[in-house]
Amino acid sequence: MSTPTTDTAPAYFAFRPASYWEDNDPLSAILRNVKGSNRRQMITDYWNAGKIEELEAPLLADNTEPGLRSFLESLHPSFMGGEYLPDLRPTEVEIARIDLQSTTSDVISIRARREPGDERIHYRIVDEYDATFEIQPETSSEPLTQGELISLLDGTNDGEGGGLAHCYNIMNNNELGDPDMFRHFTTVNSTIYPDLFDHYDAQHEKWCEKSQPTED
Repeated sequence: MSTPTTDTAPAYFAFRPASYWEDNDPLSAILRNVKGSNRRQMITDYWNAGKIEELEAPLLADNTEPGLRSFLESLHPSFMGGEYLPDLRPTEVEIARIDLQSTTSDVISIRARREPGDERIHYRIVDEYDATFEIQPETSSEPLTQGELISLLDGTNDGEGGGLAHCYNIMNNNELGDPDMFRHFTTVNSTIYPDLFDHYDAQHEKWCEKSQPTED
């Protein structure tokens, strides 16, 4: 997948958050550092239903205790998704995440932090398997625009073509040859960048259409 040029980029590429350390709303504040994807969805559902007070504190915590984690995983292995991400460093926050519809709902986390005495923002990408991701830019003087974040994602781990937000779909399709099966395999979400999900959802739809096998 290619990122639009400056001349053709949609208007939402220009969006730049004022800060990574100021929450847009109370729900974003609750979700800020919660690792588990299923728990994040559970919290969101309870919040939207006006029942957030019904969730017990351990389910709202950033990290799950081993006993609770084992119980949740016994319900379904998808509850593993995100719970095994590395801990956040001091001042570090998640600015976006990539969810994969694998058996254990693997998660890739895009993070930003400030170092003591350094005004620049530092970025890193982590997953639950200690993979190494080389990213550009590694730092910035202010939060990235939505377009800059998209460029960062599209330029990372591009060995299969299409960048980090697309390569898992491409890799699976290369092996099995069924793009419809992987149309929703990868999703990109952010509580900070409002159009990120829709951007990549549209990109995945286009990829699926273009990747359909041709009849001889």
